[in-house]
Amino acid sequence: IMIILTGGAGMIGSVIAWHLNSILDKKDIIIVDDIQHPDQRNNLSKRTYIDYLDKDDLFPWLEKKKEIEAIIHMGAISATTETDFNKLLNQNIRYSQNLWRYAADHSVPFLYASSAATYGGGEFGYDDNESELRKLNPLNAYGYSKQFFDQWVVQQVTAKEKTPPQWCGFKFFNVYGPNEYHKDRMASVVFHAFNQLKAEGEIRLFKSDRPDYKDGMQLRDFVYVKDAAAAVLHFLSHKKHSGIYNVGTGKASSFKALAESLVKSIKGDLNAIKYIDMPNDLKGKYQYFTEANIKKLKDAGYTKPFHTIEEGIKDYAINYLTKSDTYA
Repeated sequence: IMIILTGGAGMIGSVIAWHLNSILDKKDIIIVDDIQHPDQRNNLSKRTYIDYLDKDDLFPWLEKKKEIEAIIHMGAISATTETDFNKLLNQNIRYSQNLWRYAADHSVPFLYASSAATYGGGEFGYDDNESELRKLNPLNAYGYSKQFFDQWVVQQVTAKEKTPPQWCGFKFFNVYGPNEYHKDRMASVVFHAFNQLKAEGEIRLFKSDRPDYKDGMQLRDFVYVKDAAAAVLHFLSHKKHSGIYNVGTGKASSFKALAESLVKSIKGDLNAIKYIDMPNDLKGKYQYFTEANIKKLKDAGYTKPFHTIEEGIKDYAINYLTKSDTYA
């Protein structure tokens, strides 16, 4: 029986495929995506899977009834700068609703990507409590599309509509690590910092435009992509748990600590870290503090320790970024 993995050529999706192959020895995977970037195929070059489908071919394929173990739905427009709401509606909301209905009708577990972008500026905290969803106020259209789907899912469940036998939404915090190279501006600060350091000998961090935060002390919950994948796949073998779960380390780190870890892992000079003004299109839309409350994830039996920022960056820098083949 097979696993359907949408967004399988994306960053988190391809590392989920890596985990399925390398850690769980599962090869019966159907990868679904809509590859936009010429380098993205490299995210799949080392993977073993049954077939690759374009996202528009998935539903016709599903009509020929197959034995499906789970649908892992990571596919979405994930650019926080996307402003075309109709595009987000079709790809992040309608597509997800249709997959959910399929999973409900055919009793297939459904694991999907939500986002910590749903928390907006964090004024209501970072608790993955389904009953508090209504309060949240995302800062961008992408965050809103994820919030909309989360709320729709919870409505289905509360209204006792037909639901998949297991459903889990994952609010990923700041994920970094191998296979993010196609994401351009949306790639992690770690990746951009490494490239700046290599090309120009310096790492540029945004100055703070808030008096309560020193430059470089803006805080984020940075989570290594291998941990994000492991947390999702935990639920394949813990089928009695459903709900929305934060996926972060539970401990915020500063951009400064991130930059220092990177410089140290490649034996560079700490004076390479510089501060620049924040671009206008990010002012007022920039999170100064994110930290996942991961109690619920732990209560669902996921107790594996997360990589610290130092450990994650070291693995990323030494085993991927500095190698001639950077792909997992």
